[in-house]
Amino acid sequence: MIRKEDALAYHSEGRKGKIEVINTKPCLTQRDLSLAYTPGVAEPCREIEKNPDLVYEYTAKGNLVAVVSNGTAVLGLGDIGPMAGKPVMEGKGVLFKRFADIDVFDIEIDSKDPEEIVRTVKLLEPTFGGINLEDIKAPECFYIEEKLMEIMDIPVFHDDQHGTAIISAAALLNALYLQGKKIEEVKVVFSGAGAAGIACATLYCELGVKKENLYLVDSKGLVYKGRKEGMNPYKERFANGDSPATLAEVMKDADVFAGVSVAGLVTKEMVKSMADKPIIMAMANPDPEIRYEDAIAVRSDLIMATGRSDYPNQVNNVLGFPFIFRGALDVHARKINMEMKKAAVHALAELARQDVPDSVIRAYGGKPFHFGPEYIIPKPFDPRVLTWEALAVAKAAVESGVARKIITDWDAYRDSLESRLGRTHEVSRILINKAKDIKKRIVLPEGEEIKVLRAAQILMDEEIVSPILLGNKEQILKMAKEHDLDISRAEIVEYASCKKIDAYVDELYRLRQRKGLTRNACRRLLTTDPNYFGVMMVRMGDADGMVSGVNHYYPEVIRPALQILEVQKDKKFIAGLYAMVLKKETIFFADTTVNIESTAEILANTAIMVADKVKKTFDIEPRIAMLSFSNFGSVRHPYAEKVAKATQMVKQMRPDLIIDGEMQVDLAFDTELRDRDYSFSDLKGRANVLIFPSLEAGNIAYKLMMRLGGAEAIGPILVGLEKSVHVLQRNCDVDTIVRMCAIAAVDA
Repeated sequence: MIRKEDALAYHSEGRKGKIEVINTKPCLTQRDLSLAYTPGVAEPCREIEKNPDLVYEYTAKGNLVAVVSNGTAVLGLGDIGPMAGKPVMEGKGVLFKRFADIDVFDIEIDSKDPEEIVRTVKLLEPTFGGINLEDIKAPECFYIEEKLMEIMDIPVFHDDQHGTAIISAAALLNALYLQGKKIEEVKVVFSGAGAAGIACATLYCELGVKKENLYLVDSKGLVYKGRKEGMNPYKERFANGDSPATLAEVMKDADVFAGVSVAGLVTKEMVKSMADKPIIMAMANPDPEIRYEDAIAVRSDLIMATGRSDYPNQVNNVLGFPFIFRGALDVHARKINMEMKKAAVHALAELARQDVPDSVIRAYGGKPFHFGPEYIIPKPFDPRVLTWEALAVAKAAVESGVARKIITDWDAYRDSLESRLGRTHEVSRILINKAKDIKKRIVLPEGEEIKVLRAAQILMDEEIVSPILLGNKEQILKMAKEHDLDISRAEIVEYASCKKIDAYVDELYRLRQRKGLTRNACRRLLTTDPNYFGVMMVRMGDADGMVSGVNHYYPEVIRPALQILEVQKDKKFIAGLYAMVLKKETIFFADTTVNIESTAEILANTAIMVADKVKKTFDIEPRIAMLSFSNFGSVRHPYAEKVAKATQMVKQMRPDLIIDGEMQVDLAFDTELRDRDYSFSDLKGRANVLIFPSLEAGNIAYKLMMRLGGAEAIGPILVGLEKSVHVLQRNCDVDTIVRMCAIAAVDA
């Protein structure tokens, strides 16, 4: 429960309000100032004067939306005026930025005259890439939007209408699918004939609802043909029937109820009177037309959605407007048309049928959910909404001819959307795209773990790798069915009874017969420990790589790899690293997982192996800092001298690498200090690979960066083995498993 005091403090403490403007280019020197303003700013001005479309190239217009309101229909508050409505418009700006990286100016207009509002907004067109109309009462909102769409050459979108329509339409499609009903046959009843009600009715008909099966009910009763009271041209379009009727009368035998009105209008008796397997979307805020508890108490066969987050299936407009504008802005669309709205509907409906990432589950209390009666719409904090919905909208804009900028490489556009989610998504996409190109087989020993099965589903759906699942086939298929997963394309190997077991036993015995293992012991290991079996598959060429560790401790995975596989011929050691993904860069930490107390030789080999891995796998040119508590001999101690010796060894073995040390960690990043006091250093620019002098230091550092520095860690990544085996962190999420499988594929 949000208390009044908490809400007021949230908005007033520190910097007042919820938004600020920050510069995206440096303004620290006289040169910066001259570029940002006079005289440098004249150059883009001249170019835009010659070609107005270049405004999208040289200014923020292409990522700037105006949230425009006169405060006449603020959600739950009514006509409170433009100033009282300003906190809501600022909040809208927060959501645009948080979910789609779109910048916003909120514009509050002190007028109730539709013509005056139209003229004001039209005059703002040079500034903005799009207009989001908000909290303007009906029927004026219809005219204002229609007129602006007609006279403006940028997208205009009234979220109160179309946001609710798009999200609820996605819910409707999935609910109809689950209830086994056809959209062209269902009877739909609306309570509420204002902006949202009319927009929902219009979109539902576009998707297949027959107009003769759709009924609008407002505060005066049924909107029927010939009714005079409380009518307008927008209601007239949906007039149905020839005589007055109450909501209770119209709801009898209805398949779908859509409420965009006020709380408490629907009774249990009305719900009982609906057709078999009804769908109820009671979207009045803050309280629905009928409480969820009351509806399910009388109908066990219904599917229900509301506008509330504490009930299943929240119809939340934040699932729509940020992503719709993202797609529209990215193609410099002239408008948001019906094709784009329908594309958004289908994208959201299809996304809800996909497996839900662990990050989303954690954001909603840790309770798993999957497609079904209580999950028919994606959650707002699902990061995939951006890539699914924005891409669908952008593609629809291009295909329907309203885009100025034509995108042809949709995979690249998807990657650009991923990058807006943060560097982790961007780095992950690079790895995944590489893995897709090489089509490797990755064995997953923990095939009876549900997270692994969910990861396998993603790996197959996106064609990242071909997963091989180890475990009892009957049990794996049963678990997959229980969680609505389709793993029919995955290879399942029952390692305890595999037909190749004798050959595997022979090979393991050959490798370990002089190291304490009898043939029977080898058979026991391979038939009881899936990690030994998985590593042997990799050795024998029946898999290209292995990923394990969700339910195993690190040594349980690494020990079989060290016993069965060989270290690369030109290397003597293996090591581990993490890719630490920060907001603006990725830094690689090693050794964080394998060598407890490294010698100079181990450190040198670690630096070389990690540098090669960073370049090959991540396409990043390594700049290596060999870390210590000393800067180039400032402290005479064996620990520091060990690092200095390792640095010289690397320079002799690999003169092509950019490396220096020993140095303290701040010097690795402070290029100004390094250039001033240590101009002789071979390390140029900020380091992006840090080699720690001991596992103790590396392990502490990477966990501090995760917990206090806000970094996301990809790893641990093993380097130095002849074949590809990688270890997962215990209890990691599904996204991590997918990433590590991509790394294993690239490694292979």
